[in-house]
Amino acid sequence: MTALSALFVRDIKLAVRVGGGAGIGVLFFLIVVTLTPFAIGPDLNLLGRIGPAILWLGALLASLLTLDRLLTADAEDGSLDLILTGGTPLELAVAVKALAQWLTTGLPLVIATPFFGLLLNLDLRTSTAVALTLLAGTPALTFIGLIGAALAVSLRRGGLLLAVLVLPLTVPVLIFGVAASNAAIVGPLPFGTPFTILCALTLVAMVLGTFAAGTALRHAME
Repeated sequence: MTALSALFVRDIKLAVRVGGGAGIGVLFFLIVVTLTPFAIGPDLNLLGRIGPAILWLGALLASLLTLDRLLTADAEDGSLDLILTGGTPLELAVAVKALAQWLTTGLPLVIATPFFGLLLNLDLRTSTAVALTLLAGTPALTFIGLIGAALAVSLRRGGLLLAVLVLPLTVPVLIFGVAASNAAIVGPLPFGTPFTILCALTLVAMVLGTFAAGTALRHAME
């Protein structure tokens, strides 16, 4: 457990330092949110209806922004070889890395959502509901991105490949995240139904993402 704790602390510092960490993710999120009203026009009612979808799409893209460096930095400095040859199970190590990534990039997006929702003509209650769905769904985005990061770790243009591989896999999370957000506002479905499915998708993504990433890393480093 000491080795995992050290790895977790190291990855927290690395995620903040490499690629801008939380700062660049929140800034990208803000850019998406502020540019959308210019594209939509002055229709505040329309903006309020599609606001949850805009917040979810912006958070999705922002959370994937720095995933290409999740494992590449470890591969470049040799840390990944030490993890593979060490006594710590590889799946547990990559799960810790993904958790550190989410805490430094995904969680700040959740915290910023209630404030950014005001820019989309959403009241605080609605923005908080969207933030709750993002809290449940963004870990799934990180662990799905972990699979792409593991597959792209040995490739030169891994960032482009990561986006091509990961974005289609995030569609179910996006669908039920937006559905839960809309259900909390106007219905017609009860909030609990899509939110429960969203939580289930997150659990599945965490388990499958961890084991798939571990398998891909073993093949990549052979």
